[in-house]
Amino acid sequence: MSEADPSDRTIAPGLSAMLGEQMLLMAELHRRQRTNILAGYRPYAKQREFHATGGAVRERLFMAGNQLGKTLAGAAEAAMHLTGRYPDWWQGRRFDRPVVMLAGSESYELTRDGVQRLLIGPPLNEEEWGTGFLPKAAIKATTRRSGASGALDSVTVRHVTGGASTLLFKAYEQGRAKWQANTVDYVWFDEEPPEDVYFEGITRTNATRGAIAVTFTPLKGLSAVVARYLMEKSPDRAVITMTIGDAEHYTPEERQRVIDSYPAHEREARTRGVPALGSGRIFPVTEESIRIEPFDIPRHWVQIGGLDFGWDHPFAAVGCAWDRDADVFHVTKIYREREATPIIHAAALKPWGAAMPWAWPHDGLQHDKGSGEQLAAQYRAQGLALLPERATFDDGTNGVEAGLSDMLQRMQTGRWKVFSTCTEWFEEFRLYHRKDGRIVKERDDLISASRYALMMKRHARVNHVNGNWNFTARKVL
Repeated sequence: MSEADPSDRTIAPGLSAMLGEQMLLMAELHRRQRTNILAGYRPYAKQREFHATGGAVRERLFMAGNQLGKTLAGAAEAAMHLTGRYPDWWQGRRFDRPVVMLAGSESYELTRDGVQRLLIGPPLNEEEWGTGFLPKAAIKATTRRSGASGALDSVTVRHVTGGASTLLFKAYEQGRAKWQANTVDYVWFDEEPPEDVYFEGITRTNATRGAIAVTFTPLKGLSAVVARYLMEKSPDRAVITMTIGDAEHYTPEERQRVIDSYPAHEREARTRGVPALGSGRIFPVTEESIRIEPFDIPRHWVQIGGLDFGWDHPFAAVGCAWDRDADVFHVTKIYREREATPIIHAAALKPWGAAMPWAWPHDGLQHDKGSGEQLAAQYRAQGLALLPERATFDDGTNGVEAGLSDMLQRMQTGRWKVFSTCTEWFEEFRLYHRKDGRIVKERDDLISASRYALMMKRHARVNHVNGNWNFTARKVL
């Protein structure tokens, strides 16, 4: 029997109907997925941290590099609050009622192309509205903005309680007056806002104790808004930083290509979310070049501590180890605390070793207004082995610029290392900068303590092997 001609084959009517039905079901499934992407949102660890922090503080800054997912996380959370649809894994703040929300960016065009696109869908294709983080079924009504093609002025959103939330799109370019509204529950600033616009957003949420979310790459350097988060600590304010290493959609090779594509002076901001300080940065080196994982300090290395006295600005101390053979200086542990007395600071530092020599600055010669006793003497009385004289170089000088130059040269030549556990030290390192040619003396306490220790390294001592010194590498909280 000859083989049948394939062209003569036909699909049975029942099978054809079944295939057709499957195709319709797949098309409907695809449509539902495209018009409810919020249900499939799975954040990276840093995005999840940003969301969770909203349950504890009122003001949040998600400071991240470019194209790492900060705006996407902002849009996903905004959609949850507007709809009341929270996933099972959600640990952030919840609104159990419809909300009024303000959201925007630098201009109406950027608001349209960023915030609106991620929440609604392609701005210029109304048939695709509902393919953003706001499910199509939840979009009840929209109003258009004149003057910007495809831009919306407001969106009415169905809430799971049966009511309706209101989303108002704004732009910084029109000034703070355009952000004035009646009481609102939530404000989302995508890209860094001017200071007056930011405070207007806070004002709009005061009555409700509402939330402020800010998502941006810090290309404007240490601006007023960045400084508020990084230098004006508050239990009601938090900053989450996301680097390119936290973005799971990049392979190691892709990450390196992205890093290499940026100019050196923008690389830290665009890939790590570190404020761009440009030529004003005092230590223009990468964190990776000086960060090192903790290890047991060899017994033949000498060690020394550095102190920076303070009350309203923090008192700071660092523990350092010097490999004299390779001439590499290591910052191994840190301590920073404000508004505490010498007895408190000394109690925290004495476990580092009773015989640890401590370098200290010239203000240790000042007399306390209450007791009349020198600061340095007060710490000696508490059992810390402060060196007999204040910190100076070998020739007796103590210039700040000379000390910073020594630190920078060591960083550039691989002879300055900092244990990765010294988190607050790296915070100061990122922000240490000049303005109008002068060093900005803010949030530099651990850096200063490190400089004093380096200046007096000639007085560093070998760790006693009889147990008097305990130099286990750790961060002191």
